[in-house]
Amino acid sequence: MSDAVFRETAAEPRTQSVPLAHLSLELGHLYMEDFEAGPGRLRRHFEEVRPWAEAARAAAVARAGGRRARISTCFLVDDYFTRFATPAEVVPMLLAEAERAGLTLDYLARESGCAVTGKTPVAEAVAGRIVESPVPGSHGGRPPTARTGWLANGERAPVARAPQAMKRAAPWQPPRETAARRHSVFLDTELWNDADGHRTWSCPFLAAVWQLARLGLLRDAGEAVLVPQQHTGTGFPDDWDDLPSLVRLNPRADPFSAYRTCSIVPNRFLPVEHAVRVVLDQIEVDPGALAQVAERSGKERTAVPDSVADRVSYVFYAGP
Repeated sequence: MSDAVFRETAAEPRTQSVPLAHLSLELGHLYMEDFEAGPGRLRRHFEEVRPWAEAARAAAVARAGGRRARISTCFLVDDYFTRFATPAEVVPMLLAEAERAGLTLDYLARESGCAVTGKTPVAEAVAGRIVESPVPGSHGGRPPTARTGWLANGERAPVARAPQAMKRAAPWQPPRETAARRHSVFLDTELWNDADGHRTWSCPFLAAVWQLARLGLLRDAGEAVLVPQQHTGTGFPDDWDDLPSLVRLNPRADPFSAYRTCSIVPNRFLPVEHAVRVVLDQIEVDPGALAQVAERSGKERTAVPDSVADRVSYVFYAGP
């Protein structure tokens, strides 16, 4: 009798690998009003970004320990909440103002691609991986995120209930952060809202999807999502839907995804990015993708934090 075990090859789980840089450096994430303000607004943005970008590069080089640090830059355009102008108008203006400031944009992404890319419901797939962190001693009275569309980093203050006969009303209790250090910083963030049968994903949730893509951890059924498409034409389309979700603008760029990310954005993004960390802390990331990053970073002797949220960093500059 043989002890051999036979399996169908197609039944073996497969996780597509993606190339990885050391650092994904985001040089901006602006909204319609920023572009409507014209080239001058973009010029001031990139002038603010340049010194911080140089500092982020220097830090990545230092972490590389004398080896060449692979660093790619990216820019995210909000075409999800508001459609404005056209890629033919916006992208050349972006490239020109970045170049004027001495910066190169390697990759350009559309925020709508963080919701749906091609036929892949990216945001929905990530939402399906949310694992809420229960607060010790919580009574489970709050409905799950899948029903409410809200995710917290702890337990909110309980709703006051009418006391039963002959019993005192329960005293007020403050909200509690799950991983509080001495004092709680409680945050309850909206991930989506549903209206008229249509779901609109929130900016923090799409930004969390964006970070997973930049960290090389975004998969759908094992396949990589938001894969860069090389821009080969001389111009850009007149419709945002005709532009790939992620475009490689620089053919010599280092890989889009990286072991770590750094985003340089105006300080008005701070509340959004706090919410992004709350989301990332409660996402069950594809284990195959995590294992690939761990194996490759180990071979390169590159330290990568165990926490996905700790792989993300920011520079918030004072700006409009």
